[in-house]
Amino acid sequence: MTTRAALFDVDGTLVDTNHLHVTAWWEAFRQAGHTVPMSAIHRAVGLGSEDLIAHLLGDDRDRDQDAGIKAAHTTLYGTYFDRLPVLDSAADLLRSLAGRGWRIVLATSASGPELSALRRAIDADDVIAGTASADDVEAGKPAAEPVRQALELAGVEAGSAVFVGDTVWDMEAASRAGVRAVAVLSGGIPRAALEAAGAAAVYEDPSGLLARLDTSLFADLEAT
Repeated sequence: MTTRAALFDVDGTLVDTNHLHVTAWWEAFRQAGHTVPMSAIHRAVGLGSEDLIAHLLGDDRDRDQDAGIKAAHTTLYGTYFDRLPVLDSAADLLRSLAGRGWRIVLATSASGPELSALRRAIDADDVIAGTASADDVEAGKPAAEPVRQALELAGVEAGSAVFVGDTVWDMEAASRAGVRAVAVLSGGIPRAALEAAGAAAVYEDPSGLLARLDTSLFADLEAT
C-alpha cells in the first residue's frame, strides 16, 4: 500500500488555543509599552514568535525588546499548560486517518514544554509518527520549510500528502511546499481568507472533517 501522510498544524487546528495566544501576546506587548489590537494579533497567530513580533511591530521597532516580549508571552501562555482545551474529535480524527493507512505528522510553531503540553492535550501519541517543530526549521510558516520537514519525517512526496491547518500562514506554507491543503474554521479565521490562501476545502472543525472524511480530499487521494 502506498504510504500517504496527513500533516497537521496544532494550535487552532487540533487544540483550541488561538485566543489564549492572543491574550498572552497582548499582555506581553503591553508590558513592553506597545498597544497592539487583539484583532491584529489574532490574524498573526500561526507565525513563529520572531516573525509575529516583526509582523506586528514592524522593521523600525526597537529590536532589543524582542527577546523580552517573546519571554513574556512564553511565561504568560505557560500558565495554561495544564488545561489546554483539545478540540472535539481531534484525537478521533487522527486515529481514524491512521486506521485508513495515513501517517500522521504534526507541523507546528510550538516547541519544548509548549509542544509537550499540546501533545498531552491531544492525547493521541500512539498514532503520531513525528513532529516538525520550531526547533527543526530555520524559517517558520508561511515558508514551506515546516511542511517540507513534515514530509521528510513522513517519508512521502508532496503529492502523497494532505495538510490540515487553520490560518492563512498554514495554507500558504502548504501551497509553497506543493502539498494540497484543507482548512478548519476553529482558529477563527474567515472561510474566504483561507480559500484565498489556497485551501481546497474548509470544514467547521475537526469533528466536521471527521464526519466528511469519505467525501474529503483524503478520500480523493485514497482513490488514486
